[in-house]
Amino acid sequence: MRAIIQRVSEASVTIDGAECARIGRGFLILLGVGHEDTEAEAERLWNKIFRLRIFEDSEGKTNLALTDVGAEVLVVSQFTLFANCRKGNRPSFVEAGAPDEANRLYEYFVSLARKDVPLVGTGRFGADMKVALVNDGPFTIYLDTTTL
Repeated sequence: MRAIIQRVSEASVTIDGAECARIGRGFLILLGVGHEDTEAEAERLWNKIFRLRIFEDSEGKTNLALTDVGAEVLVVSQFTLFANCRKGNRPSFVEAGAPDEANRLYEYFVSLARKDVPLVGTGRFGADMKVALVNDGPFTIYLDTTTL
């Protein structure tokens, strides 16, 4: 499982011209599910993200986590995080999870987030989404469960 975590001051996702989710200060998480991923990877990844201390304290040091600052979360499925560009110029996505299983694990990940964070917005799995954000910092982190 792979994730891009962006610390944002705001973020939203729009589908077919209608905004379906919006958050204020928090994390925009672009989540990719691989073909070998299981609930264990979802749990490990969420636990790492939930505990990330990347919000600044009163001294300007990144010492605070989501719950310390009352942050919100927006999770957007992003199978393209499993793009393989080793051969040629057209990415291959064979390492991405099969849609039904990837959607199940995406929803499972969201359910984990909702246990810990009061406001968790989502996109819609498989939809053509427009994601808008104001990256705070900018602060962007890439996580892969194979290296956690």
